[in-house]
Amino acid sequence: MAEPDRPGPPTPRAAAASAAAGCILAGTAAVTIAVLAGPGPGFVGYVSEAGIAGSGHALTYRIGVYALAAGVLLLAAALPPQLRLAAALLGAGSLSTALSGTVTCSVGCPLPPFERATVGDLVHGGASITATGAIVLAMVAVALHRDADRRLRGLAAGAAAVALPLCATVGLAMLLVGRGGLVGVLERVVLAVAVLWGVATAVVLGFRGPPVGLVRTGGAGATGDGDRDPPSSAGVDHRRPPS
Repeated sequence: MAEPDRPGPPTPRAAAASAAAGCILAGTAAVTIAVLAGPGPGFVGYVSEAGIAGSGHALTYRIGVYALAAGVLLLAAALPPQLRLAAALLGAGSLSTALSGTVTCSVGCPLPPFERATVGDLVHGGASITATGAIVLAMVAVALHRDADRRLRGLAAGAAAVALPLCATVGLAMLLVGRGGLVGVLERVVLAVAVLWGVATAVVLGFRGPPVGLVRTGGAGATGDGDRDPPSSAGVDHRRPPS
């Protein structure tokens, strides 16, 4: 009696996806703990205020940010090779996230035009904005890739549809209103959308089923959930038997 087929070991991309999900979840938990337990002003302030130098939870916050940066980089490595643009954007987002954790802001994380900012504040703020923007653009790149797996496209399209208008609103609010409850709440919603998209995408990529990659409709070499070639009829004698 033949033994049933057993699933083989996970591919490097699937392993990277699983590690990405773990890092993103762990990083989010650490940052959330630092924000909730820290002496910050609540939803009125920025998330980054939990990492101000001298804060009792700055180390927890910084560890969480580095874990998030690692998770984003692993997610870039887990993407199919054809999604190069999205992977490059995630790589840029990972580096910017790590930079925002390395260069902390001063008390209140002031930013122009309503507050006077130091060089460190500008570097930190610029890195944080770049990281968020790169990740949102990676969503768009996946959603617009016509040959990408439909599960990846659906997740990216849904996340981008929520994140893009929120990012635009945050930018306008920072320029017209400045630091306050509106910006604080919207910032947290944007970050939550990015985290949910990252974890969901990592789960799809790490699922040990059919390879997640490009979808080709017909033709040899179909992958993912595209149409497959019909069985070959080579070698079959179609002649009618003699009567």
